[in-house]
Amino acid sequence: MTIPSSISPQEAQRLLAEPDTIILDVRTQAEHRVMHVAGATLKPLQDLTPEKAKSYAGKRVLCLCQKGARGEKAAGILRDAGITTSNIVGGIEAWESAGLPVEKNTQGVHMSLERQVRIAAGSLVVTGILLGHFVAPAGYLLSLFVGSGLIFAGITDTCGMGMMLAKCPWNK
Repeated sequence: MTIPSSISPQEAQRLLAEPDTIILDVRTQAEHRVMHVAGATLKPLQDLTPEKAKSYAGKRVLCLCQKGARGEKAAGILRDAGITTSNIVGGIEAWESAGLPVEKNTQGVHMSLERQVRIAAGSLVVTGILLGHFVAPAGYLLSLFVGSGLIFAGITDTCGMGMMLAKCPWNK
């Protein structure tokens, strides 16, 4: 089985009709609960190890995340384990934009991991500024630390705050 390393949502849906093809949703459980492709297998990226990747041997695995970056990382882990895999370009956002079917949960409050990171980072920056101004100048270091973390996340496409938030109880 040979497939390209990246495919469109439309091509992914076509491949799903073939035997032994699965969609591996590598987002968090909370993101999956909000919206997912019916029948997708949930395996958050932080839980996908080379050892666990071997459990997909003999299958064609199509990786899906929110926008495509985590899916590409998951596809790399799977490829390294010898699994036939492709990343779905644009993630579930592109899947939904293409008019392909999704299942949505409209019950309760749901917030994407990306939005949680923005809220947490913004709150920490404001807290650092307030601490620096009203308590002690060392408080500014909190804002410096968070800003540096955001720069690192942008350069490496790895977000430590996102990985920590993914482990929080409300994201399980």
